[in-house]
Amino acid sequence: MKPHFVYFALFLIVLLGCSKSNTFSKETTVGVVPYKGMSAQKIDELTKAITSYYGVTVKILRQKTLPKSAFINIKSPRYRADSIIAIQERNMPEGVDYILGLTTKDVSVTKHDGNGNIKHPEWRYNDFGIMGLAYCPGKSCIVSDFRLKTNDKDLHLARFKKVVIHELGHNFGLPHCPNKKCVMTDAVESIKTIDNADPGVCNACRKKLRL
Repeated sequence: MKPHFVYFALFLIVLLGCSKSNTFSKETTVGVVPYKGMSAQKIDELTKAITSYYGVTVKILRQKTLPKSAFINIKSPRYRADSIIAIQERNMPEGVDYILGLTTKDVSVTKHDGNGNIKHPEWRYNDFGIMGLAYCPGKSCIVSDFRLKTNDKDLHLARFKKVVIHELGHNFGLPHCPNKKCVMTDAVESIKTIDNADPGVCNACRKKLRL
């Protein structure tokens, strides 16, 4: 499996290779890890959104501090998203099928081209700020609201929900969708793409997940 991979004012949710789906149902449990700084109100709203869109059980896990081993300071203080999701999966609690981390801190990855090389220009893509990261299919993902900021609180929360649903969709086996109104559409480095998308998966994606 390969991980899915915004720079400054731009935003990105990138997906690499998604060939099959994970099995999930209403008995599936998604464990939510709220990292330090995440408000209880946001956690509650996001939990409701996950249950509403996917019909799974959500379990709020103990609050944690982001792992020091994931910290990096190449362009600015950030945490490596790929490291976080790997750590989450290694420490997945018993009774949890998928694990979702929520943080207010900036997260990043190295973005590669189709040949596995760092995309050009390297100074931009060797440590690339993102909103979320997930394996497709996979068991672990991380979402940050750091790059979703706006003075409009309702818009901020709507964006956050969409990214959460998007990344979990990747974990469940959904690739990026060509339907620009589907929450699984590729953001293509623009927050406007996310704002334009509906807050849920399209009918075609629903059929793939057998919802």
